[in-house]
Amino acid sequence: MQKSLLLAGVAMIALGGGAFAADLPTRVEAPAPFIQPPVFTWTGFYVGVNAGVGFNAGDDRGSSLVVLPGGFTTPPGAPAGFTSGTIVYGDNSEDAVFTGGGQIGYNYQFANNFVLGAEADLQFLGFDDDMNAAITTAGFPATFTPARRGTQGLDWFGTVRLRAGYAFDRTLVYATGGLAYGEGDATRFEATNGIGGFFDDSDVAFGWTLGAGVEYAWTDNLILGLEGLYVSLDRDTSVTNFAGTYQPGGAGTAVFPVAAATDSQDDNIEFGVVRARLNYKF
Repeated sequence: MQKSLLLAGVAMIALGGGAFAADLPTRVEAPAPFIQPPVFTWTGFYVGVNAGVGFNAGDDRGSSLVVLPGGFTTPPGAPAGFTSGTIVYGDNSEDAVFTGGGQIGYNYQFANNFVLGAEADLQFLGFDDDMNAAITTAGFPATFTPARRGTQGLDWFGTVRLRAGYAFDRTLVYATGGLAYGEGDATRFEATNGIGGFFDDSDVAFGWTLGAGVEYAWTDNLILGLEGLYVSLDRDTSVTNFAGTYQPGGAGTAVFPVAAATDSQDDNIEFGVVRARLNYKF
């Protein structure tokens, strides 16, 4: 009897211990912490270089207004009343040239995907127009046969622009526009069987530019891009260092000097640029 009671007690203790062990907390391996990968942002300063092609988009025509000095007395053999005239020229301009330079700018990304920025760039550009074909003359005597040789080009240009775009993570599509400026020599020689002279002028021209582009952040710092711009510059030149001779009747007739006439030139320079870009973002 006592042996039976002892076995029953041992069994109850064993069952109670198992139940107590079941109530104890179980050791479970904690999950690895989730780390959010950093999101790329376009906000920041950048500098870079670019290279591409410039395409001439001008109308390929020029004009010169040649005016004899005030108080000019028509000598024997000269057409009565001749004082001035306009010569209109065609132009054999280059259609495509190399361009390259650098840029610096800043972008600010807001509202998740919108990007605003500002950029300035400075470019080499080798446009060189050879003007050599007279199209029409007006105001000159019939014996006046103009022939023009010269160059009119753009050696460099720069822009200061705003940019506005939309970012698809590491891809940015944007529009851009602002101020444009540039400089190049306008060297011309007017030669006829009457008047001849040399002009040399170099002015900084100002105008505007519009364009668009796309950029891709290859890494957090290196950004590749492709951009197109249309540039229009208004360069008005007026020089008064014309000097030469006037021979109204052609060969064998009287030749007399022209002390100083005026050449006024309205040179609107229009061109497009397509260029690849590489920027370093800080």
